[in-house]
Amino acid sequence: MKIFLNDTLVDSTEAKISVFDHGLLYGDGIFEGIRLYNGCVFKLDAHLERLEYSAKAIMLKMPWSRQEIADAVCETCRANNLKDGYIRLVVTRGEGSLGLSIQNCKRPQLIIIADTIQLYPEEFYENGLSIITVPTRRCNPAALPPSVKSLNYLNNILAKIEAQHLGYHEAIMLNDQGYVAECTGDNVFIIHKGELITPAASAGALKGITRDTALEIADELGIPWREANMTRYDVWVADELFLTGTAAEIVPIVEVDARSIGNGKPGAITARFLESFRRRVSVEGTML
Repeated sequence: MKIFLNDTLVDSTEAKISVFDHGLLYGDGIFEGIRLYNGCVFKLDAHLERLEYSAKAIMLKMPWSRQEIADAVCETCRANNLKDGYIRLVVTRGEGSLGLSIQNCKRPQLIIIADTIQLYPEEFYENGLSIITVPTRRCNPAALPPSVKSLNYLNNILAKIEAQHLGYHEAIMLNDQGYVAECTGDNVFIIHKGELITPAASAGALKGITRDTALEIADELGIPWREANMTRYDVWVADELFLTGTAAEIVPIVEVDARSIGNGKPGAITARFLESFRRRVSVEGTML
């Protein structure tokens, strides 16, 4: 496998960064997860825009233009002969000294990995997924804005561990006020009385690229939508529930905390969202 490291492709066995890199030492960096469908990088420009916003938010000055990074992404996919897969784009603060100060971090590190992806089994899309709410709370947005897709994912990892220990693939995380924020790696949507509702970034939700696509689909289908504070009760009594994410795409949820959602089967509106999303992936992207 070939990895793009800073300005060149190297074999994965030769892809190395310093043990003094602040991305490793302190989680000081940002990333994007991007999908490749049939030789087409989905929503690449939107991902790179979010990467730039994350960099600006944490005062990380990237020396590469958006076009240079886009070219590197496509080059990495071609070098690995990928037509379908997952791209992990990482920018770290770079090598520095021990301590939190960034003054000795002279140059950020750019890492691009393009590989196959372990998808949710097709049965989850056909039959739906059961999830739970876990104790670990989402970090307060005032501490770290959730719109920053940083390398520090320990909060989500702890929630994922809790879910997996109980036999679940995914879990809802609440914020410090007890409202639904997001899942460990996906955004949350409910459909109630014909309306689509999702938590806002101010509640702790990442502004996901697939989330934005779902809102575009809602407009396309003529389904009203809004961002709102959502309680567990709102989730339990929803007519339909689905999650969105780069890996998950749009996956229906049929049970939360041992409570059936709707009739306990994937809903018809969710199916329309998934159908529309899968049509879009072949036309809304950057060809290699």
